[in-house]
Amino acid sequence: MANEDLQCDVAAELLWDPKVDIEEIAVSAEDGTVTLRGTVGSLRQTREAAKAAGRVYGVTQVCNELQVRILNQGRRDDAELRGDVLRALMLDSLIPATVGVEVTDGVITLTGTAAWQYQRDEAELITASVPGVLGVKAAITLTVAPDGRDIETGISSAFRRHARLDADELSADITSNGTVILAGSVNSWAEHDDALAAVWSAPGVREVDDRIVVEY
Repeated sequence: MANEDLQCDVAAELLWDPKVDIEEIAVSAEDGTVTLRGTVGSLRQTREAAKAAGRVYGVTQVCNELQVRILNQGRRDDAELRGDVLRALMLDSLIPATVGVEVTDGVITLTGTAAWQYQRDEAELITASVPGVLGVKAAITLTVAPDGRDIETGISSAFRRHARLDADELSADITSNGTVILAGSVNSWAEHDDALAAVWSAPGVREVDDRIVVEY
């Protein structure tokens, strides 16, 4: 796909997504890599824009360089912002009480521990949705331990059950410290995300070394 065609398709997808305000977003594309630049009104929008771009056929990588622009009247005191984030996390039953919050100049650092990656993802998502948050840094440590199952076999089975993944093109090797080396090829960035999600669902996984290549 020509760079110009991919750029137009991504811009059209951003425009199509009602959760994204494309007014101040610039899109560029080069050899399958799409770069998003500009400003948006919330951190959540930066994430939604990246997700929308990743859905487009022909995208092999998304470089999200969007910045959050908050007008002076919308800026929040760090203490007030921390309180709002803590309340939002507390109201989400997926997020454990062991997750903590630190704030510096509108940037949130999530600390503490969680058992699963989905809990860490949920905490980041909820935090990004709080008005006034300019950035999120994840420093949550995963504590889940292996439960005796063969993790590599379990991940391979999860790949085979998935409607969009070709298990024969993927491999997952786990190291002694709980890091999974994920390698192989997929046909789209969306499939890449699906493979990553399948790996993170395995008990005992603490880090993922993502070596997947997107090929069309």
